[in-house]
Amino acid sequence: MSGLPFTSERQLSGSGPAEASATIVHRTLQELELDALCWNVVPTHPGTATTNRRPTAIEVSDSLRFLAELSRGRRLVAVGRLAARVTGAPYVRHPSHGGAAAFRAGLLRFRAGGRP
Repeated sequence: MSGLPFTSERQLSGSGPAEASATIVHRTLQELELDALCWNVVPTHPGTATTNRRPTAIEVSDSLRFLAELSRGRRLVAVGRLAARVTGAPYVRHPSHGGAAAFRAGLLRFRAGGRP
């Protein structure tokens, strides 16, 4: 809803709607002391303020050049299967729909001292 990946209006302003995945992601990053730039494969939200949908192949294709530039020199972790397929980065389960524990377990591999 905020237009920023894994970020809710409440996280930005202290009021407004919270978003479950955003809450899980930021809580887990803080708990594991991971510093991360969260970004979508397609930088524009493919949906409306209240719904989400999978980006089309054209939307993904159009975003690849920007994604490549943004990810240059960074270690990538793909949150979700689409991100893993598009980037080739190691897959971590998306935290939505009961995936919080698997998301956390996946990120444990990438914190300091973990497997790169």
